[in-house]
Amino acid sequence: MLNIGVALIGTGFMGKTHALAWRNVKAVMGDVPTPVLTVLCDTPLPQAERFAGQFGFARATDDWQAMLADPAVQVVSITTPNRMHHAMALAALAAGKHVWCEKPMALTLEQAEEMEAAARAAGVVTMVGYNYIKNPAFTHAQRLIAEGAIGRLVQFRGWVDEDYQADPALPWSWRAMIAEAGLGALGDIGSHLVSMAHGLMGPIASVMADMQTIHETRPLPDGSGSGVVENEDAASVLLRFASGAQGSMVISRSAWGRKSRLGFEVHGTTGMITFDQERMNELQLYQNLGPMAEQGFKTILTGPAHPPYGAFCPAPGHQLGFNEMKIIECAALLRAIAGGPKAHPDFTDALAYERAIHAMAQSAREERRVSL
Repeated sequence: MLNIGVALIGTGFMGKTHALAWRNVKAVMGDVPTPVLTVLCDTPLPQAERFAGQFGFARATDDWQAMLADPAVQVVSITTPNRMHHAMALAALAAGKHVWCEKPMALTLEQAEEMEAAARAAGVVTMVGYNYIKNPAFTHAQRLIAEGAIGRLVQFRGWVDEDYQADPALPWSWRAMIAEAGLGALGDIGSHLVSMAHGLMGPIASVMADMQTIHETRPLPDGSGSGVVENEDAASVLLRFASGAQGSMVISRSAWGRKSRLGFEVHGTTGMITFDQERMNELQLYQNLGPMAEQGFKTILTGPAHPPYGAFCPAPGHQLGFNEMKIIECAALLRAIAGGPKAHPDFTDALAYERAIHAMAQSAREERRVSL
């Protein structure tokens, strides 16, 4: 098996999840190349050095451009704020590195298209961090749909609600700036819902959307006044899929009490499937089978019968979590680097999600239906 030299840019929440995935993927999966934690990059340098020791990287740097010239590095994890993804990914691709980039891909659709074209030209492996679609419960839903368990698909209903921006007293930050974050709730959490809709229903053909900025200003961190919130806190969307099925989405980063309420219902002609990320090890299935008096929803609790759950734990009901999904994602990337199945979602797959969320924003601004 190959050894793969890994560079990580960023040490925040997502940086730590990538570090944990790189450290644990070989122990969990076994059949993947061995990640060699080569270099960690962040600023200032003392912070990079501290986290390199904590995460297990051999050395630290505060110069990501110099890091990309290192021949010991074969793959780069990009977990920086959104505005940095575009430049870093393009530079990594130009250097011939494989790239694992967190979502959204970039600030604008044009930047995402440039990244996708560069990835195709470079001929390297890419992946974008949509770990929720790696959940064994989600992939089992995909299998059930493919097997015809609920008949022909007719409707998708999706929701993603969190309350990390619900408090009006929360200080203004880069997340409120289009030049730093790009889209708001659509880009940050709505893109996850779009990835699920694509995975279950196929491509989105058109959208009609409305957006809302709930807290139009926020107090500046230094107490000197207020900063303007430039992007959306919430959005509502009507969908039409290429298959002809219809759908809807509601998205909010200001929904009090919701922590990671990412879920969906898929309605078919003979049943339905429903899922909620706050109970991420459960899938609900209804099938129009048997006597009417005995019909009802069935709870499917994930276990070793739902790969790759068994790689983590041999017992059902013990449950997987967010970080396990990142390990599954990391394994798919490594297998693709080693010549196995294509990594999904790569930059081409994720560009379709980007097109959908930017079409939603365009629809809301122009107050019309937008075709993709």
